[in-house]
Amino acid sequence: MMKQNNLNKKNISNFLSKKKGYSLLFSKKIIQDLIEILINEMRKNTVYLKNIGTFKVIVKKERFGRNPKTNKPHIIKARNSLTFKSSINLYKELNEYNEKVN
Repeated sequence: MMKQNNLNKKNISNFLSKKKGYSLLFSKKIIQDLIEILINEMRKNTVYLKNIGTFKVIVKKERFGRNPKTNKPHIIKARNSLTFKSSINLYKELNEYNEKVN
């Protein structure tokens, strides 16, 4: 069974601090600012990160759904959702990494 590695702001800040020699407080600020920038840009339009992928907000219309346990129908409200399509370069990097590991 494979161990699950959750990536969170604290882990990223610690990694950035150790890798680049920044203070932990400065690293946390960088990560927080990056997340805020991404969220603000996604509210306006699609965000493309070169060699990583594209984040896109899609609008889902109101629709009927069904509770799988009770089979009772209900209305799913309209909402915004986020999609991510990874770049070809990211796929290549992952495949090269998997070939090295295996």
